Amino acid sequence: MEWILEILVWSTAGILLYSYGLYPVWLEILLRWKPTAYPLAAFEHTPPLPAFQVSILMAAYNEEAVLDEKLRSLLALKPFGGTLRVFLGSDASEDGTDGIAQRYMEDYPWFSFIRFGSRTGKPSIINQLAAMALEESGSVPGHILLISDANILFHPELLQRMLRHFRHPQVAVVDSTILPVGLSDVGISKAEHRYLSGEARLKFLEGVIWGTMIGPFGGCYAIRSDYFRPVPAGFLVDDFFITLSAISQGGFALSDPSARCWEKANDSLEVEWKRKRRIGAGNFQNMHYFRHCWWPPWRGGRFAFFSHKILRWIGPHLMLLGALATAVLACWGNQFYGFLFVSSIIGLSGTYVLDLLLRQWGIQLLALRGIRYFFSMNAALFSGWLYFLNGIKSNVWERTKRAG
Repeated sequence: MEWILEILVWSTAGILLYSYGLYPVWLEILLRWKPTAYPLAAFEHTPPLPAFQVSILMAAYNEEAVLDEKLRSLLALKPFGGTLRVFLGSDASEDGTDGIAQRYMEDYPWFSFIRFGSRTGKPSIINQLAAMALEESGSVPGHILLISDANILFHPELLQRMLRHFRHPQVAVVDSTILPVGLSDVGISKAEHRYLSGEARLKFLEGVIWGTMIGPFGGCYAIRSDYFRPVPAGFLVDDFFITLSAISQGGFALSDPSARCWEKANDSLEVEWKRKRRIGAGNFQNMHYFRHCWWPPWRGGRFAFFSHKILRWIGPHLMLLGALATAVLACWGNQFYGFLFVSSIIGLSGTYVLDLLLRQWGIQLLALRGIRYFFSMNAALFSGWLYFLNGIKSNVWERTKRAG
């Protein structure tokens, strides 16, 4: 029995090491030695674009603080040779969001503003805005839906850089790269940025190697309209569902590092906890719904989904299982595992306390902050799993507090 527990301890640790460490290295190796599903040349050359029809879809709830700046960045987009429509839906906003949107609708005939009288949630708003756009411009390959959050600011060349990939007939989804503004040493923003930078690289590699970027960041991504499928009622993570639906239909999903947007960095661990908990619950919805996309995980997109997402989503469970097996071995008198268990507890709690103390003294150590961030976000993910098990009653959201 003892040897079974020892295997359990080291196999859980090995799985986490593989997902966070070895899998990214393996993708870098594959990029050098494996023929890619999508040519890298598309990221470097920009022949004349077809005359795409682009419909920008935005759901907004109490976005008065950021909406005007967002729409001004939209107006600054460079011409792309096609036509542009904007559909903005207010999810019963209670601040000045509706007034800002109303002014833009009066000034620009291609701007449509729809106020929803009661809270319905972002996925429902996106579904309804997409239906309007599809009714107007059709569900055809030349019609692109760009879905964006109200706090994401566009680079002027964003559309040109994203649309060029849709020249390839199999490309269904293109994600942008969202860069943080206002990183701070005091909170978690730098630790989060380091993690998200690694995620962005993984998404890029998955898209180029297999054409299966496993989920966009969600703040700004484009989908060919004939691949769009409405998000089911009650689903929390709409962008992941929309992208995996497109991949399931045989489309390519890509991430372009040069298609840039900006977002003010969040520095609050408490705010990020709530967001990660909600995303975590939505992850397990998608994990169940798209189980055919990751099992069996032997090759291509399934291998990427399993290695990149599934193993990380069950990471908190693996940590708890490994910790429990270590504790049992320690209780049975195994001195090595007793030392391992005690030192792990002291190390984890000590890291948390030391980071708080150093922060009070004005000393910021990114390594300590990163460890604290990693375990806090895994705890939020586990909390999201419990939320999922309890049954998700509504996808109406209280948006993340916008960074000032």
